Amino acid sequence: MSQELVDARSETRTATRTVHAVCSHDCPDSCGVLVTVDELSGRAVKVQGDPAHPVTRGFLCGKVAKYLDRVYSPDRLLYPMRRRAGVPKGPLEQGREAEAFDRISWDEALDEIAARLKKIAAEHGPESILPYSYAGTIGQLGYGSMDRRFFHRLGASQLDRTVCSSAGGTALLSVYGVKLGTSPEDFAHAGLIIAWGANIHGNNIHLWPFIEEARRNGARLVVIDPYRTRTATLADEHLAIHPGTDTALALGMMHVILREGLEDSEYIERCTRGFAELRAHALKPEHAPEAVAKITGIDAATIERLARVYAAAGRNGRKPAAIRLNYGIQRSENGGTAARTVAMLPLLTGSWTQHGGGFQLSTSGSFPFNSNALQMPELMKASPLGRAARVVNMSRLGQALTQPDAGVGGPPVKALFVYNSNPAAIAPNQNDVLTGMRRADLFMVVHEQFFTDTADYADIVLPAPTFLETKDVQGAYGHLYAQVSAQAIAPLGEARNNVRLFGELGRRMGFEESCFDDREDELIDQALGSGNPWFQGITRERLEREGHVRLTLPVNEAGVTLPFSSPEWFRTPSGRGELVPVPVFAAPVESRANAQQYPLEFLPRKADNYMNSTFANIPLHQRMEAKTAGVLEMHASDAAPRGIVSGHEVEVFNARGRVTLRAHVNGHVGAGVVAARLDWNKLSRDGANVNALTSERLTDLGGGATFYSTLVEVRKA
Repeated sequence: MSQELVDARSETRTATRTVHAVCSHDCPDSCGVLVTVDELSGRAVKVQGDPAHPVTRGFLCGKVAKYLDRVYSPDRLLYPMRRRAGVPKGPLEQGREAEAFDRISWDEALDEIAARLKKIAAEHGPESILPYSYAGTIGQLGYGSMDRRFFHRLGASQLDRTVCSSAGGTALLSVYGVKLGTSPEDFAHAGLIIAWGANIHGNNIHLWPFIEEARRNGARLVVIDPYRTRTATLADEHLAIHPGTDTALALGMMHVILREGLEDSEYIERCTRGFAELRAHALKPEHAPEAVAKITGIDAATIERLARVYAAAGRNGRKPAAIRLNYGIQRSENGGTAARTVAMLPLLTGSWTQHGGGFQLSTSGSFPFNSNALQMPELMKASPLGRAARVVNMSRLGQALTQPDAGVGGPPVKALFVYNSNPAAIAPNQNDVLTGMRRADLFMVVHEQFFTDTADYADIVLPAPTFLETKDVQGAYGHLYAQVSAQAIAPLGEARNNVRLFGELGRRMGFEESCFDDREDELIDQALGSGNPWFQGITRERLEREGHVRLTLPVNEAGVTLPFSSPEWFRTPSGRGELVPVPVFAAPVESRANAQQYPLEFLPRKADNYMNSTFANIPLHQRMEAKTAGVLEMHASDAAPRGIVSGHEVEVFNARGRVTLRAHVNGHVGAGVVAARLDWNKLSRDGANVNALTSERLTDLGGGATFYSTLVEVRKA
């Protein structure tokens, strides 16, 4: 054999190509990812951050850095499967789930699903069919495109997707009219950064380098959080606020700012509405620091100091203040009001007018994707209903499945189609959810990558791809760059993405509209075709060529984008920042009703090394979370009178349920607060996780879940 042929074959064996993808998991960072693919095998051999991305800057979080462990896990669900006759719905032993199912073809699966949905719709009406999905992928196509077309045309119930961020999103819209905020790069120019309910180091890691840059230049980082998170440990100051009292603290800060005349009167006059009403309200005695201290657990002197330092930032040559608010504070009963109140603070100080100042909760509203073109709600008029279908709040799934007359209205749910979510683990009031999923008369389809807790209850499971195996277009809710995620590898096994799944199922249902034939590139073009000037010059071809493109937001004479620095930024009816109705603090109903019987505030936290319930079954991530697995964190003042020390098995309970955990008495929670993290049910000691304790009570705005308004009692097991 000639040396030239040997060299050629060697080169062929080692040839690789690099593909630009985007992490589609539910995270504000939407990282640019470079995937190295072996040309010969078609197998991805490396994932790394895209160093050209201006925000994610070439590094990945610990969750995604080892993403190939997930992609090529031996536990991947790779083929359609049907539950075996006689096998009851319910928890299955990890690693042996497939024993409860028989492998079938896609044709068999789609034919059976279509036949069952047709029969259910004919007998009970199409609204008896409920889709259930959330942000298992936040790519535009995967999150909401062909799936919505399918269920709209079918006439199925609409799902109000509230479980994560609806209260905060509604709050932001009520104050500013658009979900927009300070860009992560601009945090580097701040002089004071307040991380309010934001565990940046745990779940927004690509903001952290900009914060560290600001700190090297003299900025201070203050964390307000009831739990001593990674971020709190690394901060200059941690204020351990009592859960659910953020409205009171923000009003206390306003009281000091307005009492001492520290507001920016010129900005307030130019850019806000309702200042006189807010001023009169905030200056009431109940909002004085001494009164607020009794509610929040933060002493009056600290509240005074925080308010003065916040208001002074940006004055007299000082760098401005920026607030990074995250969604934790809006997952309490008063959470929408809490988010509104904190969002008003930069309207009082005018920090929006300075580079590095302002506020960020979400930037998702910066991306004017044409969701109507993707989802086609007009198809509901072509459904058997001929009208918009009823709406079911996903945060009340247990009620919808077990108490159809308790506020849901319309027919009982007879079919549940789950994709992009794991409701058996993440939905509140878990015991009712699981009771509903066990119903013999409930037809349940689950489109998934693994045998999750939810898949254990399915009649049919369908294999879903990872973000390496499909193409999508994506914005972000933590930065301002649009990206196309190219398909890096062929789908493993017989995995099919949402576009193909629901398009083909629509044809099986007899839907004749041509929109069910649209493919990924056509859908991406539709998503980008809003005509909004913020998408000016951004096309699929450009995104494919460049990887990422910054939105064309307005800039000032210095080339800097300063959101809400002038009235034209606001999208409220008045065209100004709304300071009315004035925010009012209210204690949660749960604490008023049950405080004596269940005296401890419970924080059902997300794990640092999982993404909600995603990654919980991957051995590497389990090892990273080993110290907190099955642990209840307590304060010594709560543990001692209950005779509890670290290592004791404890029962955590309320009227909704109970879980058994191992006590860890440490300094991560304050007195009166206990915390445990979310896990899969089948990986938990009792086959139940923290959501066995949470309720279906809704937030004051947006109808969101109130995970962090949960009271419990604890005793030795």
